[in-house]
Amino acid sequence: MCKDLNGFIKELSSIYDRDSMNTYISLYISRSSEQLRFVDRREKTCKLLLTGEELKNFLDTMDDIRDFLVKNHEKNLAVFASRKHNFFKYIFLPVEVKNLLVVDSSPYIRLLARLHDEWESFIILLMSSNYAKIFSVTFGKIRHTKNFSADIINKHKKGGWSQARFQRKRKGSIHAFYLQIRDALQKGDIYMGEKIILAGPGTAKNQFKDILPQKIKSNIVDIIDISIDEEKKLLEESIPLISQLEERKSYETVQQLKREILRDGLAVYGIRDTLHAVKNGQVELLIIEKDYKLRGYLCENCQIVETEEIYRCRYCGKKMSEVDVVEEILEFAERTDAEVEFTDAEEISKLGHIGAILRYK
Repeated sequence: MCKDLNGFIKELSSIYDRDSMNTYISLYISRSSEQLRFVDRREKTCKLLLTGEELKNFLDTMDDIRDFLVKNHEKNLAVFASRKHNFFKYIFLPVEVKNLLVVDSSPYIRLLARLHDEWESFIILLMSSNYAKIFSVTFGKIRHTKNFSADIINKHKKGGWSQARFQRKRKGSIHAFYLQIRDALQKGDIYMGEKIILAGPGTAKNQFKDILPQKIKSNIVDIIDISIDEEKKLLEESIPLISQLEERKSYETVQQLKREILRDGLAVYGIRDTLHAVKNGQVELLIIEKDYKLRGYLCENCQIVETEEIYRCRYCGKKMSEVDVVEEILEFAERTDAEVEFTDAEEISKLGHIGAILRYK
């Protein structure tokens, strides 16, 4: 089971079989009594087209997938598997997806990458000066991850410490509590670079923000003033907020691409130029029209992608595999740590359905 979705997609993008065109099975499927019927239909079709070792691997891998589906038929999920490579990875999805079974030389990641873009993971930190609760939100599903609390003295006892000494001690205790939360975030077991919503009453959340390292602070997308007791209201309002932020990010990304193109800056557009840039590791941010696909040909040995019809690699002479060129561009982007944004903006369609903001020219 995958927990770090971004890392999972990156891992999948780096996997391919140089020697065979049909090694990995990628299955996206929604919870339904029709699950096995869909799998039966696709399996029957694929068996007609495979032979030899490819057919044996396909049948063995489908056996593994079927065993898994029997135990998890009530869940939306994605499975990526190959018996030949002793590879089996999966992720449960909280949203329904279009049923899809792909047999190829590498895992099919486009649908997963699109879901990741549309349902960005984030952290909600609800806190006061002596209490904190952290929630992790992935694919719109909220799960509570950790609680923190501290015994902070709130009242000064007469005849005891001086007021000034009491205040210093209290501030020191609160600061130590904030450091405890900050250190937990920096460890990386509950926070892996997601966007953050800070919430709570009074000034605690702002004081906490001040002690955060810049890398974490830059990921804070909103600060909400709310009572500790209004946890349910906070959670209900946070998911639409992140959705609105994603829509705004998508819009701003397209506008940035337009500006760079108009001033002949750090941008490319169209299949050929984008493919060339992403293979060279130049792409900082890849922008893809949501439903666009383009048939092309790939040499698994050389990792050369051609948009024209060609059946033998012009470099090594090996047989080319028929592929979706956009999927291949996406895989190159993931391997080179480029961000990916899916959009239905009309401007992207006019620019050849795909474009990229570059790190350098």
